[in-house]
Amino acid sequence: MNEEKIARINELARKSKAEGLTEEEKKEQAILRQEFIASVRNNLKSQLDNIDVVNPDGSIENLGEKYAEGKKLS
Repeated sequence: MNEEKIARINELARKSKAEGLTEEEKKEQAILRQEFIASVRNNLKSQLDNIDVVNPDGSIENLGEKYAEGKKLS
């Protein structure tokens, strides 16, 4: 998500509070918000995938590998 899109999200939010949005602007806002949320989720997943945990026995376990797609968190 680039700075221009974030600025547009903020612009639409301010306009929504001040005077309301047209149907087209509401659709644009919804799309931009979904894109922003997806970006945040991807960034968080990338960070979590790079966390290593040192177990009591001294072994190192990568959480990204342990909880790869298809496995559920316990």
